[in-house]
Amino acid sequence: MKTLVIEDKAYIRKGLLNLLELIASDIQVIGECESVKEAVVVANACKPELVFLDINLTDGTAFDFLGQTEELNFKIIFITAYEEYALQAIKKGAVDYLLKPVDIEELQIAIQKVVQKPIIEQKKQLDTVKQLWQKKDSKLILSLHDSFQVIDLEELMFCESDKGYTSFYCSNGKKYVASKTLKEFEERLSNANFTRPHQSFMVNLKFIDKYDKSGVIYLRNGKKIPVSSRKKDAFLTTFLNTNTTIN
Repeated sequence: MKTLVIEDKAYIRKGLLNLLELIASDIQVIGECESVKEAVVVANACKPELVFLDINLTDGTAFDFLGQTEELNFKIIFITAYEEYALQAIKKGAVDYLLKPVDIEELQIAIQKVVQKPIIEQKKQLDTVKQLWQKKDSKLILSLHDSFQVIDLEELMFCESDKGYTSFYCSNGKKYVASKTLKEFEERLSNANFTRPHQSFMVNLKFIDKYDKSGVIYLRNGKKIPVSSRKKDAFLTTFLNTNTTIN
């Protein structure tokens, strides 16, 4: 089977490839990808028969990738760390998955199961998982100095990181500061319509008023957010896929 591995951590990819060499002589790995953008190009060009698919990638999620592929005529085995909501959605959808780090016996079982599963059955299961994924909790609880603060992610405009602290700016004008780095919130926010255009910022896509091609995001309240050159391509992919663009 022509196989594509989509995983943003190099050591996980390497470990999976080593296991595949040991147990599956009939699997031909045709590519490795670490981002949605890269994976869409490779999948549409190479037409894999089997895809090992990480849930959270560098510039989006597995469902961003699936929404941009021309056809879903390939079998899928999800790869996920133990993250409560992702695992709950996958289990309820009865989709084949592997927990990180990948176990060789579980890998064998997953391959045997997915090979026997009809594509049409898998598509129904994926629809179930996607619906469950989209219903994830829209609240974030911050542990502050003297309290636990509940934030509605629909009202959170952006976050800014500085010297080990992260400030949360809400549309009602309130600001909260947590003594954690932005990295510790990144995965949760990335799954809730946020993007990270700069090392120091995460932005709610719904509050973006415009993007200046010089590399600046303007929010609806006039706040300017820089876009780093390293993250520009990933940001534009997410931003343009979230909005309808007319040239």
